[in-house]
Amino acid sequence: MFMEERQQEIAEIIQTNGKITTAEITEKYGISDESARRDLRLLEQKGLCKRTHGGAILLSQVSVRPPVNRDFEKMPVFANYREIARRAVTKVKENDIVYLTGGSFGYIMVSFLPKDIRYTVVVNSVDIAKELRAFENIDVYIVGGKMRQSGSVVDSFANDFVSRLHFDVCFITGGGLTAEFGLSNGTDETATFQRTVIKNSRRRYLLLPGAKIGVDSFVKVCDAEVFDEAVTDWECVEEQVAALEEKGVTVTVVEEVK
Repeated sequence: MFMEERQQEIAEIIQTNGKITTAEITEKYGISDESARRDLRLLEQKGLCKRTHGGAILLSQVSVRPPVNRDFEKMPVFANYREIARRAVTKVKENDIVYLTGGSFGYIMVSFLPKDIRYTVVVNSVDIAKELRAFENIDVYIVGGKMRQSGSVVDSFANDFVSRLHFDVCFITGGGLTAEFGLSNGTDETATFQRTVIKNSRRRYLLLPGAKIGVDSFVKVCDAEVFDEAVTDWECVEEQVAALEEKGVTVTVVEEVK
């Protein structure tokens, strides 16, 4: 098979599956890691993918739609989300006031939250608040306002609510992160709410899957260097991680548990 034919097949696999790993390429085509990485580099130059630590992912479109209904109980928990969540909860200390993101990461983090110390958690998701009822060691505050179909609350009432609070630590998620544009999200309402939480937080942690590193969403939330640490996974884009680190951002890449 000619190199051009192989690269065409690799591009089709990425288009179909959303990603491919270097190991999959070397096994399928019997080529070296160096040749596989070269193929992905050439495909990236053509705008057909973005390279990651372990392979490549499909380029994402800019998101301008708010999240739809989430059924957290039926939501699949992917390995990268689980390991990011597991790392994130180690940042919670005794007597902390914690803002916990209302997204998927917030729900996954619940199962890892410490049960042997007392602290306070503020949430803007009715579903996550329901899960926290089982924790006798946590005082829970629910942000008020108009509930979205997704179960989250980020309107002007919610923004006013969190503007009156101070957080020892906040866990933030988003639609994308680049060194140039910073953290971005799909709606102005969400971005405004997150800015207020970030402004009122002493320690700030950003939780993003690797597929969202190197992606710009619709509305800028803040500069990347606002965060004390960005926690991502093994599928993150190498060049973007390096660019973020040049900005002074501490990037933690969790390892895949096999």
